[in-house]
Amino acid sequence: MITQDVIRKLWDAAGYGNVAVWGDDTMTIVPADYPGETAGKKPIAILKPIALVNEYDLLDFALSDEKLLNSIENTLRAAGGQVTRDQGP
Repeated sequence: MITQDVIRKLWDAAGYGNVAVWGDDTMTIVPADYPGETAGKKPIAILKPIALVNEYDLLDFALSDEKLLNSIENTLRAAGGQVTRDQGP
């Protein structure tokens, strides 16, 4: 999973719900009151877009913010996920 892809998903989901990150590296938007399980499966993490990306005026600012990148990477790794940062061209 690429950290910047997670940020893009968070950015798109802001105002629509939270982002569930699954063990197979997929992400889905879930409602704020999501019980934490779908068909007996639990996501490795549920990320709250407004808390993570709302402070940024532009997506590009969020994509390059070290604090945000580290926060997402640490959260996903602590949950057992694998995440790498896109180094760009």
